[in-house]
Amino acid sequence: MTALRRLVGPRWLCGGLLGMVASTAPAWAEQDLTAMSLEQLMDIPVMGASKYAQPQHAVAASVSVITRDDIRTFGWRTLGEALASLPGFHTTYDRQYTYVGTRGLGIPDDYNTRLLITLNGNRLNEPTYDSVMAGHEFPLDQDLIERIEVIPGPGGAVYGQNALFGVINVVTRDGAGLNGTEVALGWQSPQGQRQVRLSHGRVLDNGVDLLLSGSALRARGEDRFYDYGAGGAGVAAGLDGERADQLFLRLARGPWSFDLAYGDRYKGDPTAAFLADPLVPGQHIRDSYLSTQLQYEDHFADQTQHLLARVFAGEYRYDSFATWGGEAYRGTAASASRGIELRWLNTAWAAHTFMLGLELQDNPRQDRVSILDDPADNRYRLARGWRAGLYAQDEWRLSDTLVATLGLRTDRNNVGGTRLSPRAALIWQASPASTAKLLFGRAHRTPNVYEQEWDQSGGQYPTPLPAIDDERIETTELVLDHRPAPDLALRASVYQWSLRDMVVWSSPDDRYVSGPPVRARGAEVSADRRWPSGVRLRASVSLQDAQMQGQRLVNSPQWLGKLHWAAPLPGGARIGLEWLAESRRDTVDGGHVAGHALTNLTLSSRRWLPGVRVSLGIYNLLDKRYRQPIGTDNWTTSLAQDGRSVRLKLEARF
Repeated sequence: MTALRRLVGPRWLCGGLLGMVASTAPAWAEQDLTAMSLEQLMDIPVMGASKYAQPQHAVAASVSVITRDDIRTFGWRTLGEALASLPGFHTTYDRQYTYVGTRGLGIPDDYNTRLLITLNGNRLNEPTYDSVMAGHEFPLDQDLIERIEVIPGPGGAVYGQNALFGVINVVTRDGAGLNGTEVALGWQSPQGQRQVRLSHGRVLDNGVDLLLSGSALRARGEDRFYDYGAGGAGVAAGLDGERADQLFLRLARGPWSFDLAYGDRYKGDPTAAFLADPLVPGQHIRDSYLSTQLQYEDHFADQTQHLLARVFAGEYRYDSFATWGGEAYRGTAASASRGIELRWLNTAWAAHTFMLGLELQDNPRQDRVSILDDPADNRYRLARGWRAGLYAQDEWRLSDTLVATLGLRTDRNNVGGTRLSPRAALIWQASPASTAKLLFGRAHRTPNVYEQEWDQSGGQYPTPLPAIDDERIETTELVLDHRPAPDLALRASVYQWSLRDMVVWSSPDDRYVSGPPVRARGAEVSADRRWPSGVRLRASVSLQDAQMQGQRLVNSPQWLGKLHWAAPLPGGARIGLEWLAESRRDTVDGGHVAGHALTNLTLSSRRWLPGVRVSLGIYNLLDKRYRQPIGTDNWTTSLAQDGRSVRLKLEARF
């Protein structure tokens, strides 16, 4: 909590909070999403694509929105589970972290560096590893999510670093929407997991919209048998434990808003990752994220001028413990970032929506320390960095049915050089029910500190290493959206992308290097149907072929099939059924794990207990045995995943 106290104290935050003045929420935010039609859901504006509100049909991407109702209906416990419901997304869990793959790229151990994840528009990827995780290590409780905006494809023209394969903007609930106190309790078996959440939100008498929430998770984990190859075999009893704590605060009044999210998660390591000594008690990882921003946003000149100014800060802490050959090893890392962003949006010019923005970020800490039994073997790297970006975008309405979007961002950082990330889109509204989008984009990613200066040879960080080039992606996509009826939405998209100089781990060199080009082609088809009775059916199929030097990428399924069905039941209950299927995935040793299909079932009702919402989730309903690939330098190349598990959750409002 030291990091939390450090960021709550600065005068620039306190002064901004004291300056807050009356708050308004968009009309759709007060509606019950379960009662909204499909057409109304499609009209929910999206902020994450261009940093200002846009209708979904005008977004230069095949955008998807996951609502709070979706999360509750299907019982998604983490951000990763929610994302895995969408076309082109798959996840990987190595008993430490949850990794998100998309459109054929899902390199194990990449810490989600090629996806940009934001919380209310504020970057969560920290600057030492570029990491942000999607399991219980994510710093926001799943119950506090209002919606998740998913914008696949390069977002570098607006966001710069990390936005190679997409931008995921998590939008939180507010005090007016919660309007009271919520208490949630959860139990899950056989993991021995317990969860508790206490949230309070309302609009105060002085007009301040307040939301304050705290959550805690404790889990014993499962005692599984592991084959460590040359390291032996055995049951990892009591080594899979997990605990997570989360705190969230949001204040808003008039044009001012303030967010603070904090998450601290500890996870035991039953797999002896990176060839550590197997079956040793106490081996673990621990991650702490802190993210905060103070924002001013207002309109002027008859609503034609829109100004946004924000200051932001974040901290990340990593701690791990393991033993190699009986020698204790402790690895730590620390990141700190702070910055400002200014953005001007102009709609006064006929047929144009023009945006100009400046973003500056200072990273005063990008530290890594390795501590061993022998102090002479300790390694450390203490450094700092910075980045700056200037971006512009214009939505140009060429006619009543044709809009062109042109965007460009230029970035510089302490590594040196200027990087340009362009975007171009042509959107044709062929009819009120049909839209075609032709999209092109480029984005870049500068290798992070961890990748640039990795060294296992002992001594001081860094030993001189050959430079690693920036990753550069170029994507072309065609998207067709059609609504033959108000309650039916159809989508088809085809795309290709090429990624140059992808940073990969080289075991012979014992370091990260720039790899050969990666090229991919894919297609996604989806349908979403709602009936007046409250029944909803959503289905999608994704085909994707990502290759490097003629070989299929590791951990890249060639097809994904997904089906989601929700319906009301007698007595006020509701059922959500999820079916997720995928083809085989290749492993790092040239083998593969078999394809599989999972079925998840969630039942919920507000009438089973007076004043309490009860939900019962059964995950992996058919108890399917399956495995997922993991990264290099481990005792095995794949891990068995959880069998059937059951979660009971109670939510009460006061």
